[in-house]
Amino acid sequence: MDPKDFPAFPCVETIEYGSGPVDQQHTGMTLRDYFAAKALAAIISLPRKDDIKRGAAGVPILAKYAYEYADAMLAERAA
Repeated sequence: MDPKDFPAFPCVETIEYGSGPVDQQHTGMTLRDYFAAKALAAIISLPRKDDIKRGAAGVPILAKYAYEYADAMLAERAA
Protein backbone atom coordinates (compact mmCIF):
# COMPACT_ATOMS: atom_id res chain seq x y z
CA MET A 1 0.00 0.00 0.00
CA ASP A 2 1.25 3.44 -0.92
CA PRO A 3 1.93 5.49 2.25
CA LYS A 4 -0.27 8.24 0.78
CA ASP A 5 -3.21 5.84 1.12
CA PHE A 6 -2.65 4.81 4.75
CA PRO A 7 -5.82 5.42 6.75
CA ALA A 8 -5.50 8.00 9.50
CA PHE A 9 -8.48 7.01 11.66
CA PRO A 10 -9.79 3.58 10.72
CA CYS A 11 -12.63 2.25 12.82
CA VAL A 12 -15.23 -0.49 12.95
CA GLU A 13 -18.82 0.45 13.61
CA THR A 14 -21.27 -2.19 14.78
CA ILE A 15 -24.78 -1.62 13.50
CA GLU A 16 -27.73 -3.53 14.89
CA TYR A 17 -30.07 -4.93 12.27
CA GLY A 18 -33.08 -7.19 12.73
CA SER A 19 -30.90 -10.16 11.77
CA GLY A 20 -28.20 -9.19 14.29
CA PRO A 21 -25.17 -6.94 14.54
CA VAL A 22 -23.11 -6.17 11.45
CA ASP A 23 -19.64 -4.66 11.55
CA GLN A 24 -18.93 -1.95 9.00
CA GLN A 25 -15.37 -0.82 8.50
CA HIS A 26 -14.58 2.81 7.80
CA THR A 27 -11.12 3.84 6.71
CA GLY A 28 -11.57 7.50 7.56
CA MET A 29 -9.37 10.06 5.86
CA THR A 30 -5.95 9.16 4.55
CA LEU A 31 -2.85 10.00 6.53
CA ARG A 32 -1.85 12.31 3.67
CA ASP A 33 -5.12 14.22 3.99
CA TYR A 34 -4.67 14.46 7.77
CA PHE A 35 -1.13 15.82 7.42
CA ALA A 36 -2.28 18.26 4.71
CA ALA A 37 -5.10 19.53 6.91
CA LYS A 38 -2.67 20.17 9.76
CA ALA A 39 -0.20 21.88 7.42
CA LEU A 40 -2.92 24.03 5.85
CA ALA A 41 -4.09 25.19 9.28
CA ALA A 42 -0.55 26.32 10.05
CA ILE A 43 -0.07 27.92 6.63
CA ILE A 44 -3.23 30.02 6.77
CA SER A 45 -2.66 31.07 10.38
CA LEU A 46 0.55 32.91 9.52
CA PRO A 47 0.63 36.37 7.99
CA ARG A 48 1.69 36.26 4.34
CA LYS A 49 4.91 38.07 3.52
CA ASP A 50 4.88 37.15 -0.16
CA ASP A 51 2.42 38.08 -2.87
CA ILE A 52 0.06 35.11 -2.47
CA LYS A 53 -3.40 36.47 -1.84
CA ARG A 54 -5.66 34.97 0.78
CA GLY A 55 -8.68 35.37 -1.49
CA ALA A 56 -9.99 32.83 -3.96
CA ALA A 57 -6.98 33.24 -6.25
CA GLY A 58 -4.54 32.14 -3.55
CA VAL A 59 -6.50 29.22 -2.14
CA PRO A 60 -5.39 26.61 -4.73
CA ILE A 61 -1.76 27.60 -4.18
CA LEU A 62 -2.06 27.24 -0.40
CA ALA A 63 -3.77 23.86 -0.80
CA LYS A 64 -0.93 22.76 -3.11
CA TYR A 65 1.61 23.83 -0.47
CA ALA A 66 -0.28 21.89 2.21
CA TYR A 67 -0.06 18.66 0.20
CA GLU A 68 3.61 19.31 -0.53
CA TYR A 69 4.19 19.50 3.23
CA ALA A 70 2.11 16.35 3.72
CA ASP A 71 4.14 14.48 1.10
CA ALA A 72 7.37 15.61 2.78
CA MET A 73 6.10 14.39 6.15
CA LEU A 74 5.18 11.00 4.66
CA ALA A 75 8.62 10.73 3.03
CA GLU A 76 10.34 11.56 6.32
CA ARG A 77 8.14 9.08 8.15
CA ALA A 78 9.19 6.35 5.70
CA ALA A 79 12.90 7.17 6.03
